Amino acid sequence: MKKGKFSLQAIIILFVCSVVALSLGITDIIISKRITSSVEETEKEKALNVARMTSLSPSVIDALDGAPNHREVQDFASQVKDKTNVNFVVVMDMKGIRLSHPDPNEVGKHFKGGDEGPVLTTGKEYVSISKGTLGKSMRAFTPIKNSQGIQVGAVAVGISLENVTKAVHKGRIGIFFGTLIGILIGIIGAVGLAKYIKKILLGLEPFAIAKLLEERSSMLQSVREGIIAIDQEGKITLVNRAAKKLFKRAGLEENPMGRNIEAYLPETRLTRIIASGDTELDQEQNLNGVTILVNRVPVIVENKPVGAIATFRDKTEVKLLAEQLTGVRNYADALRAQAHEFMNKLHVILGLVRTEQYDTLANYVSETVNHRETEMGFVTKKIQDPVLAGFIIGKLSFARESGASLSFDCSSKLPKPANSEITHELITIIGNLFDNAMEAIADSPNKNVDLKLDYAEDILTIEVKDTGMGMTTSLQNRILDKGFSTKGENRGFGLYLLAQAIEKLEGDMIISSKPGKGTNFAVYIPYKAEDESND
Repeated sequence: MKKGKFSLQAIIILFVCSVVALSLGITDIIISKRITSSVEETEKEKALNVARMTSLSPSVIDALDGAPNHREVQDFASQVKDKTNVNFVVVMDMKGIRLSHPDPNEVGKHFKGGDEGPVLTTGKEYVSISKGTLGKSMRAFTPIKNSQGIQVGAVAVGISLENVTKAVHKGRIGIFFGTLIGILIGIIGAVGLAKYIKKILLGLEPFAIAKLLEERSSMLQSVREGIIAIDQEGKITLVNRAAKKLFKRAGLEENPMGRNIEAYLPETRLTRIIASGDTELDQEQNLNGVTILVNRVPVIVENKPVGAIATFRDKTEVKLLAEQLTGVRNYADALRAQAHEFMNKLHVILGLVRTEQYDTLANYVSETVNHRETEMGFVTKKIQDPVLAGFIIGKLSFARESGASLSFDCSSKLPKPANSEITHELITIIGNLFDNAMEAIADSPNKNVDLKLDYAEDILTIEVKDTGMGMTTSLQNRILDKGFSTKGENRGFGLYLLAQAIEKLEGDMIISSKPGKGTNFAVYIPYKAEDESND
């Protein structure tokens, strides 16, 4: 994303100031035209009123209707001019000869300007602009009539155009200052708006926001987990590629964007996450026959939930990874335990060789070989599933390495399961029971663990008994809760996974324990053998 030449703040200030200045400029032009027109109309009306007043003066009418008295008309016109602040008041007879004028030397001469004709010929009043002896001016002409209604002359009242221009300019000064104040207010508002927007955008420039958006989109589309987000109203606002692929596998072909989450995925609990503000992790959900593991978290802004996000993945994929990890870990544990046990035996052999106790050495080697063959032979003979058999052998070696006595008994032969997924669940069950028993006897003087398997009538019984410190009834009621542990933080998941595995296999479990008497776990699992399934 290319970086712009100007910052967002500068762009906002320039844009807002330009808009304000343009708006006020246009307003100034419009108002100025109206003021000019208004001033001109006012001055025109003023000139006409002065002319009308003069035309109705008895002294003026008598002077034009009888013997002309220039002195009296001149004095009256001068008084009117001074009182009304006009440029001139000229009284003329029907021949256009002046009876008054601001310049006494012009009295008795013909009116100049060439625009007096219509008032003398038609007797109508009007306003015109023309140039006379006093310069260019606005002139109002009004006929003078005697008592019989006969026109005997006319009066011309002039207002200098320079005075009109000054009046218009005076009116525009106020508009100018108003416009200037408006621009200053616009600049202040633009700066405040720019700072507010920058604060909302966390100080980021548009190119930085666009870059973050592209990176976020690429990141969301590249992850293998499905991601879906909703807003406060429950509308879907985000779905990545992995989520759409999983939805398609579950038979949901429509585009979910913008749809209500409850209508598109009725089994989801995202709307309840918004209402409660709680977080749900590693929850199973059935999506039209596809089992997924879901994490649901609320989106909190200013301590208020404004939406929710769910990340999920097909449980089959997670289980496959878990099986691979479990197999590697079990194999590594078994090798480590056997290697440690083998080193201990080599030390014994070395000591017997150095002390030259060859008969004892021969007996020891023979017993070790026979014991090893007997143990491995017994396990592989009784348990026909090689994965489960290898797991049990590894646990036997680990128990001996830890200084504990592990007794294994399988009264009947355990065939391979009809469904290979059962093996993973059995490893989860036996492994967590064994690990829990080993931790229980860690501080016990008598470190014994008994593991028994019994298969009969399609029921597999798993019994693990330890000689640990035992548990109270209240503790037994809580040990299967997720995250509960008496051994510190970030613990308490083993027995929770154990309970989930038993529930998935539709099995049952009985716990027998008393403080100081040890603990006995008995698990009963429906188990279909491979041969029975083939039949």
